Amino acid sequence: MALLPRNDALTTHPPAGDQRLSTNGSNWLFAVTAIFGFSLLALYALKFRARAGERFFHYLFIIANFAGLIAYYAMASDLAWSPVLQANQLDHSGLVRQIFWAKYVFWVIAFPTIIIALGILSGIAWATIVYNVALSWVWIIAYLVAAYTPSNYKWGFFAFGLLAHVFLALSTLQHGLRSASRVGIRRDYLALAGWTNFLWLLYPLAWGLTDGGNYLGVTPSFIWFGILDLLLLTGVGFAVVLLSRRWDYGRLNIAFTQYGRVPAQAGTFPEKEATAAPPAAATPAGTAAV
Repeated sequence: MALLPRNDALTTHPPAGDQRLSTNGSNWLFAVTAIFGFSLLALYALKFRARAGERFFHYLFIIANFAGLIAYYAMASDLAWSPVLQANQLDHSGLVRQIFWAKYVFWVIAFPTIIIALGILSGIAWATIVYNVALSWVWIIAYLVAAYTPSNYKWGFFAFGLLAHVFLALSTLQHGLRSASRVGIRRDYLALAGWTNFLWLLYPLAWGLTDGGNYLGVTPSFIWFGILDLLLLTGVGFAVVLLSRRWDYGRLNIAFTQYGRVPAQAGTFPEKEATAAPPAAATPAGTAAV
């Protein structure tokens, strides 16, 4: 009797197409699912060790890892995909490939999570954070549309996404680093933003060889993207949560109380202030005040 049950996901949900998910690929995706699940629980436990008002980053990455858990479970179960005709760049013959749209939905949540964390940490304007999040959505949606394009016109969408990627990288490395220097957190921000942008550089290459060019099959593509997603989300997530223990939330203007965000210039917490004196009793009409 085997210690572990046999993975029958592909029997329950049969794949289709010339390039399809294999049983080994499903096993790998279930392993990534387990890692996201462990990360989710670990971050949730670390939340209780953080001081009150300093759990913003915990909440942020808990949600992102939850999304990763769901997306990778769906893909491991051979769900959330469509058969799409792909232009094979080797012999110019058409092949049908499984395109897992759950992967792109996950990126729509994961990439903005990193962007928001870096933006809050560096102290850049909210408008810049929204701009960066929108750029990441343009990047991902362009790749999704390209993956569903059955002709070489897909590379036009790929170019649009790549341009959004370049704008995003310049914003996080230039504006973000300048702002982080003003609040005295340049070293930590440079390490986090540098690691993020290094991994982001590998995504266009991975996409071009998998969903784009169809040079690598579905299972090898998931090995590549699974490693990238884990290094990006869980790597940056745990780094931010652990490094945040030494950050001055007041100076970074990210301290929160039951009354909301505490302005850095105030330096006080509303709930710690003395209760205001009650208003004086009203003077009866027609009576002169003493």
